[in-house]
Amino acid sequence: MTIFPRKKHLSIAFDPSKEEPVVKKSICTGEATVGFVDKNTGRYRDIRKVTSPVEIEAFCEEVGIDPKTIRTIY
Repeated sequence: MTIFPRKKHLSIAFDPSKEEPVVKKSICTGEATVGFVDKNTGRYRDIRKVTSPVEIEAFCEEVGIDPKTIRTIY
């Protein structure tokens, strides 16, 4: 048992016909975030910062996609 338990992330609702889940990485720093790209406008909506592949897999599980199919943008 820990003093500060980790937050449990709930499933994230999104419209697959309008948005695509992606990993966005910075070219300079390598910082990565997960979020959604609007298919019509190309606008990125940030959800949270990730620091490991395990966190990316957890995000994929929350949105209901296969981690092998998530696209990385820069």
